[in-house]
Amino acid sequence: KFFTMRVEKYWNRLPRGAVYAPSLEGFKARLDEALSLL
Repeated sequence: KFFTMRVEKYWNRLPRGAVYAPSLEGFKARLDEALSLL
């Protein structure tokens, strides 16, 4: 399968705040927050 097809399902499950973060640092921080809640 193509890379995008494999990643798409996980990307769509990310919190909206992480996806629309204005910077890479913001994305990482928001992703860490989301993962800590699992």
